[in-house]
Amino acid sequence: MVSSLDGIIAKKDNSVSWFETTDYFEQGMAEPDPGSFLKTIDCYLMGARTYEHALELSKNYGWVYGEIPAIVVTHQNLPLDRPNIELYAGDLNKLVNERLKPAYRNVWLVGGAMLAKEFIGLKLADEIRLSVLPIILGDGKRLFDHLGIEQALHLKDLRAYKSGLVELCYEIKKT
Repeated sequence: MVSSLDGIIAKKDNSVSWFETTDYFEQGMAEPDPGSFLKTIDCYLMGARTYEHALELSKNYGWVYGEIPAIVVTHQNLPLDRPNIELYAGDLNKLVNERLKPAYRNVWLVGGAMLAKEFIGLKLADEIRLSVLPIILGDGKRLFDHLGIEQALHLKDLRAYKSGLVELCYEIKKT
């Protein structure tokens, strides 16, 4: 997930122009090649709003998830224009334990604060990868708004890049 320093993941109008940063951190690492990370993903998981936003962006930029299977968790009847996309409406524990774990090694929940909140609350997520951009937005959609639980984390990795972006990777402690 990409976030501003104040925990905003999207402006109210869903614009992402704030993703572009002009900051420069001299001691930072060169920007990583996102392609190498994306090659490790076996399946994408997203909520309806993220899917609809991705469909809208795909009109100008193409479908960024390629041919990798994508499961959209929703109760809506959404358009499916690719054979590798399926809709799922049901128990998330069953989805993870009966469908995802047997078939995939690395499932990435690509977006949706509501879906992330559900997965964390049900103890179905293994880690949180958060990229923090050097900006304070002040208003918008928060990642962990009203999570409702306390969750211990273990810092697995930390990287700072030349752009000022800081990438945090936390393991979710299962207690």
